[in-house]
Formats: sequence, structure tokens, C-alpha cells
Amino acid sequence: MDDKLATNTAAGAHAASINFRWRVLIWLVIGGIINYLDRASLSIAAPGMIHDLGLTRTQIGLLGTVFAWTYAVMQLPAGWIIDRFGAKKAYAIGMIWWSVATWLTGVVGSVSGLIVMRVLLAVGEAPCWPTSAKITAAWFPAKERGFATGIWDSSSKWGPALAPALLVALMIAFGWRSLFHVTGAIGIGFAILFLFLYRNPMQSKRLSRKELEYIEAGGGGHERSLANSNLKWGSLFTHRSIWGMILGYFCAIWLWNLFLVFLPLYLLDRFHISLAQMGVYASVPWFGGAAGEIVAGWVATKLVDSGVASPMGAKRMLIACCSIGAAVCAVALPFTQSMMVTIVLMTIGLAFIAATIGNAWALAGDIAPPSMVGSVSAIQNFGGYFGGAFSPVVAGFIVDHTGSYSLAFVSGGIIAGCAALFYWFMARRRVEDAPAG
Repeated sequence: MDDKLATNTAAGAHAASINFRWRVLIWLVIGGIINYLDRASLSIAAPGMIHDLGLTRTQIGLLGTVFAWTYAVMQLPAGWIIDRFGAKKAYAIGMIWWSVATWLTGVVGSVSGLIVMRVLLAVGEAPCWPTSAKITAAWFPAKERGFATGIWDSSSKWGPALAPALLVALMIAFGWRSLFHVTGAIGIGFAILFLFLYRNPMQSKRLSRKELEYIEAGGGGHERSLANSNLKWGSLFTHRSIWGMILGYFCAIWLWNLFLVFLPLYLLDRFHISLAQMGVYASVPWFGGAAGEIVAGWVATKLVDSGVASPMGAKRMLIACCSIGAAVCAVALPFTQSMMVTIVLMTIGLAFIAATIGNAWALAGDIAPPSMVGSVSAIQNFGGYFGGAFSPVVAGFIVDHTGSYSLAFVSGGIIAGCAALFYWFMARRRVEDAPAG
């Protein structure tokens, strides 16, 4: 009996020793949740800000647009900085920056001040997702990146899922300004821990040689910098695949931003629920988004393992199918009169659009040269947020002038569906590179 127990214990220890890479995702998941708690605080605080500061829904949309435009523009230098100076420093410094901006948002009391804080928030948050993509490319073989990305990128859904319940309770108890103070302080603490404790694969003392060899065999294991490349950063824009990613991600983020900024307000305006009810109902669709993204990542891995598709082909296939599914749900949303049906459609729609976004991030690691994963990820994100930045302000304008969200969701669904065309027909080939020297 003791021998059997010892054998099982040894087997468990061996399994843990060759699966350490999955533990690294904990850093990215927690960091992503904090990122989106900070980002989603605006949508939760919006009713209080409208009441206390006299803001209109167009101005709330404008704050979302200002963030998205700045975030988009900052993707370009952020990607270069990540590939030049490394993921660890870029991630930690960026988080400290955006957390300070979040805390200060709870201090200002004018539209101009809020705009400045959203700009600073966007500058700090810009490196977060491209850094996560570069860390994933270093820690995982190509066939597992879809599943790994689905796990860490699901944090962008766990954040908004947790935000309504947690932040509404905080707002009811201490006012809307407290949301920004608390989330900002949490981010600063986590960034300090990451800076002192995270290691890349080659520096990690807990990564076994066997696991490192497995990762290396699948194309990972090393965080390569721009010094290892002969490819010029600007030449990335000459590749058809890069433009397919830029345009396709714009289509996906248009609908994503619509949900992120207006989902709580839509439920309040359409069904006249209480603030406490909003804290519960506005959370549910984001859980669907998180689950949908993780499942899609798992499906991508299974498609590769079964020989149905290559790692790149599996992700492109899922992006095409899921973006069409998200489009159908968004277009149908304004035509239902039931709040329960509305929440179901939002949940399924967010599951589809989250799966699209997660696979798009993973696809960047397949298309980019290893030394430029951060840059290609950031360029894709730039396209998404530079174009998708129009979504919140356009939607706010539509609602203020028509009194209805119908046109906003129908047009958003149609745009999201176009992501299938760009990823399927344009993002088809890897960008090749020759090593420097």
C-alpha cells in the first residue's frame, strides 16, 4: 500500500515537473483581470458620473473612444519596446503606470480631467496584451498556444464578469470614486510582485530540462529580441497577412467595445432594472465570454492533434465561424422583448466574439517571426482599437439621438461578421525572417 502511494506521489510530482508552463498563465490571468477591472470601472461608474458630473451618454461614449484611440496608437511603440527590452519590464512598468492613472481617475471632477486620465490609462495598458502574447510564444509550443491564449485572454471577460458585482457593491457603499481608488491600488501591488518573481523560460529554475526540450521542439522556449532579426519593423506592413489581421481585428473589436462600454447601461435603459440588479445581470454574459474563449482554445488544440488542421489553420477556422456567430447574436439582440432572452443572446454573443479575439491573439504567434511576436500582436491590436474606437462614441450618438440601441447593435453585428472574411482570405501566410548576423 505504501509502495503504491509512493508511486502515485512520484507520478504526480513528475507530471507537475513537466507541466510548469501552465502555471505561468496564472500571472497573465490575474494581470488581465486587474487590467479589465480598471477598464470596466468606467461602465460601472457611469450612472454615478452622469448624476454627479452631469455627463451625457455621448460623453461616456467619448471617454471610451478616447481610451481606445490612445490605446491603439500606443500599440505601435509598445510592441517595439516589448521586443526590444523584454516582456517582463514592459509588463510591470506598464501596469504601475495604468494603475496610478486609474487611482487618479477617482480624484478628477470634470470631463477634461477624465479625458486626460483615460489617455494615461491607455498609455499604461498598451503593453499588457502584446506582452502576454510574447510570453505565451516563449513558454508554449505552437499547437498549445490557442488553448493557452484562450486561458489568459479569458481574463478580459473575467474582469468585466466580476466587476459589476464587486464594483457595484463598492460604489453603493463608498461612492463611484472608490472604484478607481481600490482597483488602482491592487494593480500597483501586483505589478511589484510580477517584477520580482516572474522569469522567462531560460532563466526559470523551476522549469525542467525535459519540459524545456518539449517547448523548444514546438517552436518556443526562447524570448527572442529584435537583435536576433534582420527583418525591419516597418516591412511588416507590406505583408498581406498583417493587413488581414489589422482589418479583421478592427471588425471584432467594434462589437467588443460596444459590449464593454454599454452592456450595463443597455440593461438599465431597456429594462429599467435597479442598480443592484444590474450588478448581477451585467455579470452573466461575461462568464459566457470567458467560457467560450477557453473552449475555443481547447478545440483549436484538438483540431491540430486530430490532424484536421495546422495550428494556423485551426485558429483561422475558429475565427471565421465564431465571428459569424457573434454577428447573428448582435443583430438579433434589439428584436427581443424579454430580459432573459436578451441576457442569453448577450452571453452567447460574447462567447463567440471572445473566441474570435482569443484565437486572433494566438494567431499572431503563428504568423509573426519569433523575434517580433510583440510587434505583430501590437500591430493587430492597433488596427482593432484604432478603428474600433469609433464604436462607443457612434453608439452613444445613436442612442442620444434615436432613444434606441437597435441601430448600434445591428450595425455592430454586421461589422463583426466581416472579421471572418479578412482572417480567412488574407491572414493566410507566416511572415518569414532570417536570423541576424
